[in-house]
Amino acid sequence: MIALRRIRAADPDGPAALRELCRRGAGATAAADEVEATARGILDDVRARGDQAVREHAERLDRRSPDPATGSYEIPPERWRAAADQVAPEVARALERAAERIAAFHDPQRPAPYSIEEGTLSLRVVPLARVGLYAPGGTARYPSSVLMTGVPARLAGVGEIVLVTPGASPETLLAARLAGVTRVFELGGAQAIAALAYGTETVPRVDKIVGPGNQWVAAAKRLVYGEVDIDSVAGPSEVMIIADGSAEPAWIAADLLAQAEHDTAAHPVLVVTDEAVAAAVERELARQLADLPRAGIARAALEGNGACAVVASLDDALALAEEYAPEHLELAVEGAAELAARVRRAGAVFVGAYSPEAAGDYLAGPNHVLPTAGCARYASPLGVYDFVKHVSVIRWDREQLEEAWRDIAALAEVEGLSAHARSVAIRMSGGEGGGEGEGGDEGGGAGDDAGRGEAAGERRRGRR
Repeated sequence: MIALRRIRAADPDGPAALRELCRRGAGATAAADEVEATARGILDDVRARGDQAVREHAERLDRRSPDPATGSYEIPPERWRAAADQVAPEVARALERAAERIAAFHDPQRPAPYSIEEGTLSLRVVPLARVGLYAPGGTARYPSSVLMTGVPARLAGVGEIVLVTPGASPETLLAARLAGVTRVFELGGAQAIAALAYGTETVPRVDKIVGPGNQWVAAAKRLVYGEVDIDSVAGPSEVMIIADGSAEPAWIAADLLAQAEHDTAAHPVLVVTDEAVAAAVERELARQLADLPRAGIARAALEGNGACAVVASLDDALALAEEYAPEHLELAVEGAAELAARVRRAGAVFVGAYSPEAAGDYLAGPNHVLPTAGCARYASPLGVYDFVKHVSVIRWDREQLEEAWRDIAALAEVEGLSAHARSVAIRMSGGEGGGEGEGGDEGGGAGDDAGRGEAAGERRRGRR
C-alpha cells in the first residue's frame, strides 16, 4: 500500500504544512552546495584548458572518449543521419507528427517588429546567432526534449543549433534532424555546459543554452548565466492534480506515477476535497506499481516527495494551486474548463479527464520545457520568443532634437550627468562647446559642477 503524506487544511498545523509544501526546493542544503562546488570546478577547468579538460571529465564521469579519428566528441552529420534512419517506423511517425504539431503551435509566437512616429523609432527582432540544446541521456533519454527546444529555435531563425547529449540514441538523432539541429556532440554534464558557454577548440561558443538536465547540469547553467543566456534553472519535475468525486482513481494514479517515474526527486501532489478519493487513488498506486518498469524510482518519489492535500472546496484547491505554482496542473474535476479559466500560476494546465500530462509531454504541441519549483509565478514555457533578441533603433532629425533637447538637458542636470546635457546642447548651439548662441547658457551651465557630475556618474555606474 502507498500512503501519500496527508496534509489536512482543517488541522491546527494544516496551514503551516501547506505553506511548507509550497516552498519545495527552498533553501540551500549541504548536498546542493556540494553539487554547485563540483560544477564550478568543472566549469573553471574547461574555461582554462578547453578540449583537454572536457575529455578528462567526460572520460572520468561518463566513460566516454572522443572519436579517435577526429579527436572530437562531435558526431559527423552523415553518421547521425544514418543512425536516425534506424528508428522503428512507428516511432519515426510519432516523432514526425510531434514535430509538426509543435511547429504548428509555436509558429504564431514569432514576435513582430514595430515602428512609431513615422518610422523614426523602431524595435527590431533579431534571431540569436547560435544556441545550444541540452538533451538528457542518463536514466532516460528524451528525443521529445530535442523537438521541444529545437523546433522553436528553428522557427525563430537561429543560425546554428548545437545539440549536446551524453547518450545519442537513434531516436534522439532523428529528433535532431526533424528539429533542424546543425551539429551534435555526444557530451553531457557540467562539462557540456562549460564547452557551450565558453567554447573550446572543437565546440563552438553559443549565445544561449536551453533544455533540462540533472542537478549538475542545472547548477552549471546557473553559474554560466551572464556569460551566456539560459532558459531557466530547472528543478525536479512536478505535477499537481486536483481531483473530485468525478475523477477515475486509476487514471489519477497513472498520472501521478507518470510524474514520479521521471526521478526520485520528482514531486507528485494530489489535492482532494474528499479523503475517499485519496484512498481510492492510493489503492491504485499500489496496484500499478507492481508491474511498472521504473517502480523503484516512482516509489521513492511518492514516498519522499509525494503528498495529498485535503481542502474544503475547489476554490480552496485552486488557491493552493496558485500558491504552489506547479509546473503541470491537472484538473480532474467537474467544471474543469471553468476552473482552468481562473488559473494564472502554472506552467501548463491540463483540463479534464482526457487531457493527461503525458499528452503535453509529447504530442499536444505546447512546449514541455516549463518553469518548476514555483517559478510559474512569473516564468513562461519555452517558446520562439526565447530565441530572439530585440534591438531599439532611434533615428531623429534636427527638428525632432530641437523640439526635445531642453527636456533632455534638464533631466540630465537633475541626475548630475553634465556631459549628457552638453551632448544635446552642443548640437543646438552650432559650436564646438557650450558657448554663446542658441542653447549656449544651458550648455555651458551643464559643465559648471564637474565634481558633482563625476560623483553622480560613479553612483550610477552600470545603469547606462
